[in-house]
Amino acid sequence: MALFGKKKETAKESAVVVPKVNVSKALVTDRNLSSVIVNPRITEKAVTLSEQNVYTFEVKRSATKFEVSNAIKALYNVTPVKVNTVNKKPAKRLKGSSGRVKQVSGMKKAYVYLKKGDTINLV
Repeated sequence: MALFGKKKETAKESAVVVPKVNVSKALVTDRNLSSVIVNPRITEKAVTLSEQNVYTFEVKRSATKFEVSNAIKALYNVTPVKVNTVNKKPAKRLKGSSGRVKQVSGMKKAYVYLKKGDTINLV
């Protein structure tokens, strides 16, 4: 009985080899690069840090450090040395004299460290 026998492999089937493509999370398409960075943050702390080649950006909540790094490379033509991200949680605040509670939205910041000669003109 040959009910459970192995099927013979033909030469044509074994000759076809499909190469596997390794897609890294660090790769981001060009159309998504501009949507990763929401806007640059210009505050007192950000201005003092920019003198030390550290620039602050507000980024999407789902953005990773690799996506932020690739977006900075593409948009500003500089290579970041290091990227740190900070999540600011949403908070409840009292509004005015009425005592109503207001929801303040959270955000995600990215601190981008550049080489000594590189600069970004934000203003």
